[in-house]
Amino acid sequence: MKARIPGANNGQSQAAMLKQVQKMQEDMQTFQAEFEGREFTAAAGGGIVEVTMTGNHELKKVHIDPEAVDPEDVEMLEDYITIAINEVVKNIAATQENEMAAITGGLSGLNIPGLF
Repeated sequence: MKARIPGANNGQSQAAMLKQVQKMQEDMQTFQAEFEGREFTAAAGGGIVEVTMTGNHELKKVHIDPEAVDPEDVEMLEDYITIAINEVVKNIAATQENEMAAITGGLSGLNIPGLF
């Protein structure tokens, strides 16, 4: 016997719901492919160091302001590079989470097997 929850599908048939889920999966695949090619940039030290990374975390570019290169303080420059990379990784994750939530309507947090 199947359990039925009144109003659970808001009057939609199972076929319509399945079609909606399939469309959402297609949208997610399209989004993921496009997202991986996008570039994200973050800076540290007031722009002394700037890094650019793709959506699939491939480091594309590191720019260091020549004025910031001090042979006596390489550690500061290393810190700025680390900060900038960590910041761009956070930006990528936050953007991906927000944009994916817009596609899925928040369903990605439900961890439905085979859906994501």
